[in-house]
This record gives sequence, C-alpha cells and structure tokens, in this order.
Amino acid sequence: MTHICIVRHGQTEWNLLGKLQGQTDIPLNDTGKRQAEECREFLKESEWDVLITTSLMRARKTADIINESLELPIVEMDHFKERHFGEGEGLSREERIKRYPDFNFPYMESYEELVERVQEGLEEIHAQFPDQKVLLVAHGAVINAVLREFHQEKAVLEHIKLFNGCLTNLHFKSERWAVHSYNEIGHLSEHSKG
Repeated sequence: MTHICIVRHGQTEWNLLGKLQGQTDIPLNDTGKRQAEECREFLKESEWDVLITTSLMRARKTADIINESLELPIVEMDHFKERHFGEGEGLSREERIKRYPDFNFPYMESYEELVERVQEGLEEIHAQFPDQKVLLVAHGAVINAVLREFHQEKAVLEHIKLFNGCLTNLHFKSERWAVHSYNEIGHLSEHSKG
C-alpha cells in the first residue's frame, strides 16, 4: 500500500495577515520554521522512503527543516504547487470580499485544472514509489482538493480550516486513493497552532 503523509507548509507572514498567497513565493516566518521543526520531531519517529516538495520556498524550507533528521532523498514536484489565484494573490480577506465577493479572480486557475494536476501528481507518486511511505510538503488548496476528491464524508469537509504544519494521511488501496486522517495538529505546540 502506498502511503502519503501530506504536510502543509509552515506559516508565512501572508498566512498570518490573511493574504492569499497562491503561487506568489513567500518565505516562512519564525512561527513557520518552528512548525516545521515540530513536524520534524514528530515525523522522525516513523520510517519514510522519500520526501517530495514543491519549488515554492515556503514548502521547500519546510521540507529542508523536516529532512534535517530524516536525511531522505528530496524530489521536487510542482504538481502539488499552490493553486494560482490570479489577481486575488496578495489581497487580504477584506479586500477579496470587497473586490471579488464570489471568490472568482481574473486569471485564476480553475478548480478542475487544480484537481487534474494534483491527480497527475498522485499517479506519478504511485508509479515512482509504489508501496512506499512518502512525505509530501504541499499547500492548503492542494490539500483541500485532495480532501474533497478522496474523503468519504464530503459533508464534513465543507468549511475546514487547515492549520499550517498539519498532517493529512492518504493511502492507495483497492486501486484508489482514500483519506485516512486529515488536519492532524497534535504534534504542534499551542504556540505554533496560531
């Protein structure tokens, strides 16, 4: 059985300010680095085969910090890059509601395009790393798409807030992906849950 543990990258200043990042390349802040360290301390207690990350610096730095203890091969796969939000990127929640109340930003990647590339990435992981344990550092909209597409209880997921540094576990069994657990934050200190 292929097992993927998806780690949401650590916090950035834009996360803290409620700004929509999308594919704008924003670094981790100090809280984000601490979240990555806490993920590392938790994840080093298990065996992993490979660590996959995106090229966005907030994911790459989270992966590098986690890998300080694990010393795994790191593979960059931009199938799991954050959704491109077009002209919505950089806007605060208030600005988004005022300018685009329907959350439909000009030049935004469609949900269907996002799901298609994420599914291609999952197929590639399963082809390259069958029956292995994979760590994948990814982004909020990507994880939400995985939950919407592969979780059995879709109604539960309508308004979920994913924490930075949360863990979501996905298994490939019976010829399909299934969410085993999601938004796990027990490994994060109270100071890091912000």
